Amino acid sequence: MQSTIGFSSTLAAKKIAAPGPGLAYKVRNFPNVWAGTWRHALARALKMNHMLGELRAVLIKADGRRVNYGLISTQLVTTAFCEFMVDQLITETSTWGDFQFHDSGIGTTGANITDTDIETTDGQARTDGTQVESTSVIYESVGAIAYDNTYAITEHGLFNISTGGTMMDHHVFAAINVVNGDSIQFSFDLTCTAGG
Repeated sequence: MQSTIGFSSTLAAKKIAAPGPGLAYKVRNFPNVWAGTWRHALARALKMNHMLGELRAVLIKADGRRVNYGLISTQLVTTAFCEFMVDQLITETSTWGDFQFHDSGIGTTGANITDTDIETTDGQARTDGTQVESTSVIYESVGAIAYDNTYAITEHGLFNISTGGTMMDHHVFAAINVVNGDSIQFSFDLTCTAGG
């Protein structure tokens, strides 16, 4: 007498993404995403060289839960950075590659190319982000800022030193509310497009 015993099973994997902030936030924040998106699209269509700053955010709650806000702003490369870039082409200094310091604040005035600092600080120290070459024409810096109080975070800036210095990009967005123990991981991308 012979018998056969067989086993079979199926294994499936599913990527579980962090939940987003909800449709109401996306609608409220849409102007901050649209502001640079249409300019970028127009410049690409006309084959013009340009720079596009994009900011993404993930809220990390004190208990470890994550809320992925995704793209929250597409503005604004500052005049101060453009002037700094020209100066570096003439006389390079050690601070050229140091644009990795993330700062956040609670100001609500729209970003302007003349901005040189966060409008209203939240009192947290700047975070030294990690720099990567996202693609051959995209510079990226990722840094998480930890909060020790309750704030409605509405702005972000990327700088070349931990205090003072030159602000490369300034973003204002719909509030991301934090409490003591929360942090926000900011990912800033600067796309440099060739053309002329």
